Amino acid sequence: MMRSIRILPALCAACLLPGAALAQQAQPAKPAQASQPAAAPANAQVYFIWPQDGMVIEGGKFWVRMGLRNMGVAPKGTAVAHTGHHHLLIDTELPPMTEAIPNDRNHLHFGAGETEARVELPPGKHTLQLLLGDKDHVPHKPPVQSKKITITVR
Repeated sequence: MMRSIRILPALCAACLLPGAALAQQAQPAKPAQASQPAAAPANAQVYFIWPQDGMVIEGGKFWVRMGLRNMGVAPKGTAVAHTGHHHLLIDTELPPMTEAIPNDRNHLHFGAGETEARVELPPGKHTLQLLLGDKDHVPHKPPVQSKKITITVR
């Protein structure tokens, strides 16, 4: 059975234009250059503001709100220390920490610096996890990842 995952138009916290998440999904991630992963403070944390672990979501369309502590959010390509952008992993495991995060239906990129997005998932149980990527979509060192949560869509 083929799963349908859609990102619906959203406004990011930095007042980007509607549909920024859709525009980002249409562009494949650039492969990372052979450079060292960007450094992250040891106390950096990425987390879900909403939804929360164990939630039941009616209808399949919902907002994902992403939080970050002790680092800043910046669009892809921005080379500023201790910044990165969100990636939402849906029903998948963490990718290799030394390569660019894939850009597909299970690895959603928010390279414009979005901190929230409207997502649509089919009915059933789903796992969600956040992973911060650097300017080239590569996880930081040490990786800044959330706890994996489980939601149920009805």
